Amino acid sequence: MLTQEKQRKRFKISELAKAAGVHVETVRYYQGIGLMRRPRRDHGRMARYDSDALNRLRFIRRAQGLGFSLEEVAMLLGLADGEHCAETKALAERKLAVVTEKIRDLAAMRDTLQGLVGKCAPNATGRGCPIIDALAAEA
Repeated sequence: MLTQEKQRKRFKISELAKAAGVHVETVRYYQGIGLMRRPRRDHGRMARYDSDALNRLRFIRRAQGLGFSLEEVAMLLGLADGEHCAETKALAERKLAVVTEKIRDLAAMRDTLQGLVGKCAPNATGRGCPIIDALAAEA
């Protein structure tokens, strides 16, 4: 009977990267900065990754997709044992505040650009552009 470890799917680095939707170089980079562990290499054999490595890599990518920096991802991974929910929540609340501020800034940019675009007459003739003039005036 095979042990549970031997029953798990084992991946070459290229297979791991493909399964997670990243490049091999990304996996190597994450290893270099300590986010991913290098797998044990049996004598004379290619390194193989297990499903835990794939799950970790997917976790990293999902966290980055939510705007967490790699430093913050490392913190989340350190809190991932399930006993640090308050710290994890605080980190997520800080990230939410940053995202909310960015949305506010983007909305202001959108409103300004809509106003500038609205100043352009569809059949305007002559010289000058209201957008260029407005940007030059604010500079």
